[in-house]
Amino acid sequence: MTGSILLFGGRSEIGLAVATRMAAGHDVVLAARRADDLDDEKAALLAAGATAVSTVEFDADDTDSHPAIVAELVARGPVETAIVAFGILGDAAKAEADVAHALQIAHVDYLAQISVITLLANALREQGSGTIIVFSSIAGQRVRRANYVYGSTKAGLDGFASGLSDALYGSGVRLLLVRPGFVIGAMTRELMASGVKPAPMSKTADQVADAVVRADRRGKTVVWVPWALAPVTLVFRLLPRWIWRRMPR
Repeated sequence: MTGSILLFGGRSEIGLAVATRMAAGHDVVLAARRADDLDDEKAALLAAGATAVSTVEFDADDTDSHPAIVAELVARGPVETAIVAFGILGDAAKAEADVAHALQIAHVDYLAQISVITLLANALREQGSGTIIVFSSIAGQRVRRANYVYGSTKAGLDGFASGLSDALYGSGVRLLLVRPGFVIGAMTRELMASGVKPAPMSKTADQVADAVVRADRRGKTVVWVPWALAPVTLVFRLLPRWIWRRMPR
């Protein structure tokens, strides 16, 4: 049975790249703010072979609206894959002093993620099948002083998704947790323009998407992008704190 592909964060560069690679023969739903302004994204998915592309208004900040949105999408028919790809990087320096900005990052990158992922997990459990793709980050493996607000949200999300993945075992539902390193793309463009150089082993959104799709086809529950980051994080955890606090972004 072929189900639909849901993309929460319909403008996400990585999310759209993943959805495009999975689109052939599927109905795709893009959930995003300003849902009536997604013509380019819809065209890309149709060109990739999607049988139909629809949009739904979705505001990650408005968690009260999430249950109705997920219920509506699930009611349309079976869901094969749900890609949860919304998020913000935020301004690390501003977040250290501006409480409102720190809370904004935490709300979008952690609380709103928990809201959507939990609702999807419940719905797919009832369906008895499906995959949820969640994006963590190398930033959450050991939080650095340089971007600790963003990093802490990814650390929390990684733990949440890891536990949920175990809870879903045997239900017919799989959670694929993606742990990319620095991604060169739209989300980091301003950061790089400010003088921050891409970290070693950086990848593009397309490279991340290729790795995600390969892992999904192989039935994986975790994928590091690139794979070499897995042993690197073990080294990170062993570094003395006086060295770690000097690590650049």
